[in-house]
Amino acid sequence: MPAHEGLHRAYDAVIVGGGHNGLVAAAYLARAGRSVLVLERLGNTGGAAVSTRPFTGVDARLSRYSYLVSLLPKKIVRDLGLDFRVRTRNVSSYTPVERDGRPTGLLVGGGERRTREAFAKLTGGESEYRAWQRFYDMTGRVAQKVFPTLTEPLPTRDELRLRVDDEEAWRVLFEEPIGVAVEDRFADDLVRGVVLTDALIGTFADAHDPSLKQNRCFLYHVIGGGTGAWDVPVGGMGALTDALATAARQAGAVLATGHEVVGISTDGGSAEITYRSGEAEGTVAARHVLVNASPRDLAALTGDRSPAPAEGAQLKVNMLLKRLPRLRDSEVDPREAFSGTFHIAEGYQQLATAHAQAAAGRLPAAPPSEIYCHSLTDPTILGPDLVERGYQTLTLFGLHTPARLFDRDNDAVREELLKSTLAQLDAHLAEPLADCLATDADGRPCIEAKTPLDLERDLRLPGGNIFHRDLSWPYAQEGTGRWGVETRHANVLLCGAGAVRGGGVSGVPGHNAAMAVLEELGG
Repeated sequence: MPAHEGLHRAYDAVIVGGGHNGLVAAAYLARAGRSVLVLERLGNTGGAAVSTRPFTGVDARLSRYSYLVSLLPKKIVRDLGLDFRVRTRNVSSYTPVERDGRPTGLLVGGGERRTREAFAKLTGGESEYRAWQRFYDMTGRVAQKVFPTLTEPLPTRDELRLRVDDEEAWRVLFEEPIGVAVEDRFADDLVRGVVLTDALIGTFADAHDPSLKQNRCFLYHVIGGGTGAWDVPVGGMGALTDALATAARQAGAVLATGHEVVGISTDGGSAEITYRSGEAEGTVAARHVLVNASPRDLAALTGDRSPAPAEGAQLKVNMLLKRLPRLRDSEVDPREAFSGTFHIAEGYQQLATAHAQAAAGRLPAAPPSEIYCHSLTDPTILGPDLVERGYQTLTLFGLHTPARLFDRDNDAVREELLKSTLAQLDAHLAEPLADCLATDADGRPCIEAKTPLDLERDLRLPGGNIFHRDLSWPYAQEGTGRWGVETRHANVLLCGAGAVRGGGVSGVPGHNAAMAVLEELGG
């Protein structure tokens, strides 16, 4: 929509940014009868939760940035009447390793018996599997108690502790570094590493980091849906944001893409939002402004002091294959191994070494990463011809690669890191991954990699941090407000990933910001 064309002078709510959280807020507010305008800088809505065809002339629609769903409450899907589905992965994870000179690994999933047998084969006994069961029974109980609170007003710390009602679980997850629990409960290095990875997704930390930011990351990765399961979005991640955009429009919200907000002025009761579209500039008034951007961008728009710098720490790689590669561990079907999370170089000691090397300013010698194949669970993201020919996608997410490592030469370091990351994968394959890569219409391999600096450039994620800043505890602290979205300006709310209980594709900050507005208005 061109600047000014079709826009009113004032709205009940203006939402800055059309990512999934902004669209959730827009849909809720519009369905409640409020006039809503969404101003999005890019030419499309969806933010980091989009599906695109990144490879020239190839009919493969990939979840380019965000790629799995766990934290999206079914309540939001129901409330907004979204045409959106997810599918459960039959296999949770596969982790290859070489033991006693032979390739083997740990397959988690496919039923309780298979998982128990896989643990026994790897570790030589039953103790690690029993410890695994006890540990995840504990996190499952916490998930059932904590997840429903994400769409309620923020509980206090004491209220959440009472709700959890398990002092051991509270200590393990909320009070002491997660590394303590991992080392106390598990003996096998590989098993320890598989457990720890959920504490390190997009989070640069050691298992014993005293800040406990690794615990916060772990918590959000094991509470999703009240089960901790990570599901595959049918049609790709863009199916969610397309459904949200449709719901918002049908409810009456106006979505204006190509409109970049450059300033917000407010007296706490009303606000004026300045935006640019092409060469034109305009203003619009609103009673409430909901900012679906980072805390850094919020501060820049309002003229407030910028928060401490954020830093991302991940490598995202998208690939299209002509076929799945064969594994050195011939007892495992690649279709099972890659349908769950395929862990690479993620033993417990490997993770510690990689963190220490990156903290010292060097790329990890053995970069840890995890991979999964969306198309095995949901082939709809591929054109019929590709499906018939057996093509598959691979998504790789690398850990312990903080943005600072790319400052000297982003392109060169990205190439170096990608090469060494794929070498770690190749060590567990019976054929080089390069032999399996598809090519695009120009004959180039179908592979793309994104560093934290690329994400900052493309999506304005501060420092490439996928959570906008370190994740927060899901309870009230000083200055967090009733819903965790409040700012020092009474009518300006933060509804992006940097809000309390933000991060991940959840829609929770968008829901909570809308609830805060409606609560104030009595609607």
